Amino acid sequence: MVDFHIARKKMVNEQLLARGISDPHVIEVMSRTPRHEFVDSGMTNQAYQDHPLNIGLKQTISQPHIVAFMTQALELTGQEKVLEIGTGSGYQTAILSQLTKKVYSIERLTSLSNKARRTFYRLGLLNITLRIGDGTLGWPEESPYDAIIVTAASPHVPEAYLNQLAEGGRLVIPVGSEEVQTLIRIRKKSGRLEQEKLTECRFVKLVGQYGWQEI
Repeated sequence: MVDFHIARKKMVNEQLLARGISDPHVIEVMSRTPRHEFVDSGMTNQAYQDHPLNIGLKQTISQPHIVAFMTQALELTGQEKVLEIGTGSGYQTAILSQLTKKVYSIERLTSLSNKARRTFYRLGLLNITLRIGDGTLGWPEESPYDAIIVTAASPHVPEAYLNQLAEGGRLVIPVGSEEVQTLIRIRKKSGRLEQEKLTECRFVKLVGQYGWQEI
């Protein structure tokens, strides 16, 4: 039987701290968030290991380090309104919810969204609003957002995200081919967009009107 507390501590030490994750708030939240609650019961013994896990429907829960890396890249202060594209298992959403004022998360697959919703309620995470639909359109009714995080790879940056990003906001998104992508961060400053490359990565495809076509 896995001791999840020990597994989380090992995850933080070996996968986060050892690889340069330095935001104390990200580290603290990931130290106490039960990642095993976001995977199927048959995979809980792998929940804190250094690799993505299958959550069904050709989707995955990202490895802990990439969750921490992307969260840190958003430079959150605790007061932001955040848009997440790709609820998936809900683990990344849960991390964000404890570091921000409000999270809006979109998932195209109904069963994943509903399962994540139940997990959020069980854990008492109440500052999350979910939508089922095409994530490439964003969520214009609630915009602008101080931060936008996209947890699936797009062939380009959908225009909707740029339009819905607040002044001073940060967008983190993997962009590239189906096989390999670059994680980029875009900042909106004085109406201008500043882009920087963060790291190479590999994500499942962002499917939708302004992403990849149906898998």
